[in-house]
Amino acid sequence: MWLDVFLNFDFSVLDFIAESIRNSFLDPIMWGLSMFANKGLGWALLGLILLIPKKTRLAGVISLVSLLVTLLVGEYAIKPIFCRMRPYDMYETFHGVAMPFTLNAGSEHSFSFPSGHTGASFAAAVSMFKINKTAGFIALIFAALIGFSRLYNYVHYPTDVFAGMILGTLVALCVMFIFKATKLENKLKPRNA
Repeated sequence: MWLDVFLNFDFSVLDFIAESIRNSFLDPIMWGLSMFANKGLGWALLGLILLIPKKTRLAGVISLVSLLVTLLVGEYAIKPIFCRMRPYDMYETFHGVAMPFTLNAGSEHSFSFPSGHTGASFAAAVSMFKINKTAGFIALIFAALIGFSRLYNYVHYPTDVFAGMILGTLVALCVMFIFKATKLENKLKPRNA
């Protein structure tokens, strides 16, 4: 019963975006946002770049570890438990008609819950925010836009995106706690910090 409530909510949000917001101007932008976070690769590249200067090395390491843990937990632990079909696969079953629009970002080959793109984005952004508020704030806005792109592209439900936000945030906070508790954080900070 309560699953029907979530499914109705999910499709009402997705359908509103598809019918009221989706347009040819935003299509390539939303595609690009999704591609940046595909498998967390854009965030991983940013993490690798942050490893180079000593001043940002801690943010880079925590971000990369958070990305890896989020990927492992989301893709290999949670998704196989829930096995949630993608919204584009469920459209016809739910609405009783064929989907009237094409997918903006193409189909995905994994299950839907939670959103891996969003999880990776928030894992990286929260890691950056805890170390540098200004850069982290920009990263959090970018992460939120990536989460929205997953809805816009009709490849995730809102509850998938919300779960990805929670997963990425919790993993980043746990990784930071472990780094602080084990004093690894001190070894990565620049001497004058």
